[in-house]
Amino acid sequence: MEYITDVFFDLDHTLWDFEKNSALAFEKVLKKHVVNVDLKVFLLHYVPLNLKYWELYRHEKVTQEVLRYGRLKDTFDLLHYEIDDETIDLLSKDYIHYLPQFNHLFEGTIDVLDYLKPKYNLHIITNGFQEVQAGKMKNSGIDKYFQTITNSEMAGVKKPNPKIFEYALSSANVEKQNAIMIGDCIDADVNGALDFGMDAIHFNEGHIKIPSHIKQINHLIELKKYL
Repeated sequence: MEYITDVFFDLDHTLWDFEKNSALAFEKVLKKHVVNVDLKVFLLHYVPLNLKYWELYRHEKVTQEVLRYGRLKDTFDLLHYEIDDETIDLLSKDYIHYLPQFNHLFEGTIDVLDYLKPKYNLHIITNGFQEVQAGKMKNSGIDKYFQTITNSEMAGVKKPNPKIFEYALSSANVEKQNAIMIGDCIDADVNGALDFGMDAIHFNEGHIKIPSHIKQINHLIELKKYL
């Protein structure tokens, strides 16, 4: 792929192990506020609800505030656990505070960034909230690898909207034909980039079935096959 000069990564679920770090943050927060629920059962409900709310958020169907409240409220409702809105608000704020303090990366993250850094300009495009994403990158020690970081608050839109890719490429001063996007979400990262006219690779850590024409890797170190 000699034409590629710039590599754009998603952050959560691609480099930064969101589910592992999220579970650790909830373990701390639920204990702090003496919320007596089984963590594994809580996460069993919360994880798919969080994904559902993020999909709605990506497509401008809910606000940031609704996302942060709704994913918790719906989880407690499914658990039949009585909790007031004030406590949910406290849990939500503390979760956002503690989340960047846990910094497990996917296996191979540092190795592949060390491999790519001398060869390409590296960038981040994320739908995550600026206040949280900056902390994740700094605390995990990967911020030094990236020349630009584009988030949806900066761009005013979220992946898969083509305007966020346009904003990111403009910030990086690169043309789309010389750039590639790597991410875990088929909708936001891969199809978003492909529809924009930018190449893409799916980080398919979960080994889900995807269309055969899409480039994919199951482990980050496999990027060496392409780049």
